[in-house]
Amino acid sequence: MSWPPEPRSLGERLDVVGVGEVMLLLQATPPRTVADAETMLVDVAGAEYNLCAAVARLGGRAALLTRLGADSPADRIRRAMADLHIDDALVATDPGRPTGLLLREVPPDGARRVTYYRSGSAASAMTTTDAARVWDEPPRAVVLSGLTAALGAGPRDLVTALAARAADHGTSVVVDVNLRPGFGDLDAVVATLGEILPRTDLLVLGDDESEPVLGATEPAAVFAAARDRGVGEVVLKGGERGCWYPGPEGAPVHLASRATRVVDPVGGGDAFLGGYLAARLTGASPRAAAELGSDLAAGVIGAFGDTQGLPDARDAVRWVRGADLLTSTPIPRRKAESWRADIAAAVDDDVPTDPWERA
Repeated sequence: MSWPPEPRSLGERLDVVGVGEVMLLLQATPPRTVADAETMLVDVAGAEYNLCAAVARLGGRAALLTRLGADSPADRIRRAMADLHIDDALVATDPGRPTGLLLREVPPDGARRVTYYRSGSAASAMTTTDAARVWDEPPRAVVLSGLTAALGAGPRDLVTALAARAADHGTSVVVDVNLRPGFGDLDAVVATLGEILPRTDLLVLGDDESEPVLGATEPAAVFAAARDRGVGEVVLKGGERGCWYPGPEGAPVHLASRATRVVDPVGGGDAFLGGYLAARLTGASPRAAAELGSDLAAGVIGAFGDTQGLPDARDAVRWVRGADLLTSTPIPRRKAESWRADIAAAVDDDVPTDPWERA
């Protein structure tokens, strides 16, 4: 186990690698369906993509391990990653397979519907050979998810292989359960997650998915079951009821949701994990990490789109400064000059260009 990690400023090295599929998103403008929409919104979607966007917005270095096709959707995705400062060095091109596609619609009855076109996609063909790219520059944390395990046998083998080697490289294993009934072989996904739990440093899951993985739903029972399986730290999400993070003695402590309105709930959980993980990597307490994650989630679900509600560069500086992240060990100033330049271009002179400069 390498958790909690040694406190360091974000951006000094590769902080996070998210492992999974990123897709082109076509969305009918609410309240229309795909069948009657005259125009479609074009965007990029993927849980690990959203997570990396949150980490990068807070000043961290985040990269995606995935495969894309040699097609126009892949070009759009790479451009979106660049706009969000997500590193694409670990993205491989598979010329024989297409990039995944997602259709999303919210008809007048408000019942959100999604249709995936990812069978046979480039990312679904990932396997253990993709793991080698991660260890060229070992990240501080690698994020594995049930969504990736649901892509097929090859991605499941990749998840298992990365979890098995992470400790050898000083990399923490973060597991985002992210179960989606109806997508993939649920039994195989749960079995894969169960296999890697003893190697998991941080486990994040919803109380609507804890039963199949841990056999419990009540916070104290979930925390106890996770510890029994060898998990280092667990955070339980409860949607509109907030979350439970580990207190000083390891028992769950409740934090109410920070959301004041819900426009589009997609991406909220990913933003929460991005904020929580980024904060913990700096040495922040679980409470400070949960607060920052909850603030990010509230912003995302209060806006239309999976990442559009993240704070802009100006606000990110203030959020990080106000989150009391430096709770124990002093951390050297970060050296990510590219991020500092972005901040300097986006904020007024009265706001520090170094997100780690304390008032």
